[in-house]
Amino acid sequence: MTSAVLEEALKKAALAWVSVGGAPAVGVWCLPLDGSLIVVTGPGEQYAPDLALASRATVRLRGDNGGLIVIAEMTATRLTPGTEDWTTVAPQLAQKRLNASGTAEEVVARWARTGCAVVRLTPEQDKTAPDLPADSGAAGPRPTPARNETRRPFRLHRVRGS
Repeated sequence: MTSAVLEEALKKAALAWVSVGGAPAVGVWCLPLDGSLIVVTGPGEQYAPDLALASRATVRLRGDNGGLIVIAEMTATRLTPGTEDWTTVAPQLAQKRLNASGTAEEVVARWARTGCAVVRLTPEQDKTAPDLPADSGAAGPRPTPARNETRRPFRLHRVRGS
């Protein structure tokens, strides 16, 4: 059973934070559809690690003020190209896809050809206030080899403090 807060958050969702198997959550754009969220991931699309193979995911949704209002455990169901669900849902998702190269039909065909996963996230149970965690849920930057140490800028003259 879902709460009214979750139902309202699902209707307004354009961005969701999705975590699979306790991994750090990643922000993904989504399409709210019939009380579920539809997400695409794969080659040339957004990165959502392990979502294509998952059966469950934890989803965090924000409210109108931008703050976390609900955390929901959701069932993840991958839609298969050629099925009735795929032919109804994938074109709707492709129409909402920003900066897509080509028409919605071309985007759907590319998703099927390249093995992109279109996943339906359906709520099972949710946590809303006052059950939400007290901390912000923000994590520090992840380690990356892309970080470079930079030198201090060269100054010709000594700069005096104010």
